[in-house]
Amino acid sequence: MKFAFAVIGLFPTVLIAETFPLESDVTSATLYPQGATLVREVPYSIPAGKHELVLTDLPRGTPLELVRVELSAGKLGSVTGRTDFVPPRDEAKSAEIEAAEGEVERLESALRVAEQEVLLIRVEIDGTNARVEFLKKLGAGETTAGKNAAELQALALMIDEQTLAARRAAHEAHFRAGEADRALKDLREDLDKARQTLAALQTGGTDYAMLSVTASADAPVTGVMKVSYLVNSASWQPIYDMRLDKDAGKLSVERGAFIGQYTGEDWGDVKLTLSTVRPSQQVEPREIFAWQRSVTDPQVALPKSRVQVEASSLSKRAVSDESVVAGAPMEEPVFAGATASYDGLAVTYDYPERVNVANRADNLRITLGEVTTDANVQAFAAPLYDETGFLMASITNDMGELILPSSQVSLFLDGRFVGQTQLADVIPVGGEADIPFGAIDGLRLKRTVKSRNEGDRGMISRSTELSEEVTIEVENLTGETWPVQVFDRVPFSEQEELEISYIANPRPSVEDYDDKRGVLQWSFDLKPGATQSISLKHELEWPEGKVLK
Repeated sequence: MKFAFAVIGLFPTVLIAETFPLESDVTSATLYPQGATLVREVPYSIPAGKHELVLTDLPRGTPLELVRVELSAGKLGSVTGRTDFVPPRDEAKSAEIEAAEGEVERLESALRVAEQEVLLIRVEIDGTNARVEFLKKLGAGETTAGKNAAELQALALMIDEQTLAARRAAHEAHFRAGEADRALKDLREDLDKARQTLAALQTGGTDYAMLSVTASADAPVTGVMKVSYLVNSASWQPIYDMRLDKDAGKLSVERGAFIGQYTGEDWGDVKLTLSTVRPSQQVEPREIFAWQRSVTDPQVALPKSRVQVEASSLSKRAVSDESVVAGAPMEEPVFAGATASYDGLAVTYDYPERVNVANRADNLRITLGEVTTDANVQAFAAPLYDETGFLMASITNDMGELILPSSQVSLFLDGRFVGQTQLADVIPVGGEADIPFGAIDGLRLKRTVKSRNEGDRGMISRSTELSEEVTIEVENLTGETWPVQVFDRVPFSEQEELEISYIANPRPSVEDYDDKRGVLQWSFDLKPGATQSISLKHELEWPEGKVLK
């Protein structure tokens, strides 16, 4: 029977028969778009009686107030967390870290010896320079007083020979010092590389928290202690490779994910689950309060106080802030499919292989498999802004799972990479979406304003009327027929005083496209070499004395 811990208290004051220190690692992780639930499964064996199971290897940043503990055998008592005054621990080092530390120590020792050699050489240079100065003084002043010619000649010869020898020694020392300096440079570079290698292996933290669990049993038992908790310092984000086979009308979606974690410890051989649940965001509906309205006499608007302005600014920032996953060096993709399950509320991916994710360093990419759907290939044209049409794949999501918002969507058309885009909104099961696949250079667009009158600047002199007439041309210079959708717009009004009318030839296929007021859509097939023309005119009228905005 399992017992779940709910509240962390103070350290137990009851007498503990025996303390059992345990070592733990993250064994499984369920990642959310922001945050993760981590599980540590720790084997233990205790004799009969009451005992203390102690973990001292939890990262210091572990939210101990969120920790939950279960014992598979024995009875669970109190659970205590501590981040300060944690007993020291001797952490086992891997062979790679020990080798890297040894290399750093070797190079540091070699650098110290080399620096000492350079220092000794420079001392030699100072000594030879002192000899030269002494010899200069020896040949002048009282030293030569009372000497005959032979003695002076011998003294001069000795000074020349000794000065030459000293200068040669100084020159040789300068040369050796230069060689030693170059050796120092190489040593320092090798030491920097060795330190970088060691740092790459030591990505985990060095500060720890402690968890003490009281367990009791009537007889000796062996079991597994399950420790689970929620952290905010890990996340995943979806990525997609979308591949369109234009002739077959098929869109394949290769699903993937970027995973990163900053939990204070490396993950090794961890069972991974990805979920679209967002526990860090709103989990309940907002309450609607009664809305009382009243009328008062008009008042002159007063300027906002500084406090009001700052409060408004803070409110706007609070609404717009979003969590961001720090970028990091990307590892090579891990290619393996994942089993996806969708219950109508969220998607869960169970990744079949265990993964390693280094703390602070890795941005791991994994693949989650591929799904395929039918695609209706069309050309979308917006001549108001663009000079060419764009290829779009219109789909209905019948793939049995959500397509999630993503900032990383790579697009491939008939095996050729054409660019990247973003998915701002989720595509639910049964939902429709238009996926872009690049410009169609041979589908040329032209939008010409034939006439525009703005009150007294046109043929109509009244200041209460505005009209504009445009001509749109779509020319197909490709070698195939394209189903084309052309989009343009006319203004709209929600005031009775402002009247708006428009005339289009041909009439648009859809008005207020995608529930956007005034947006028009024309649908037609355009054969190779053909041109389709559209004329569009709109008029606005408003009462005298009003101003158009």
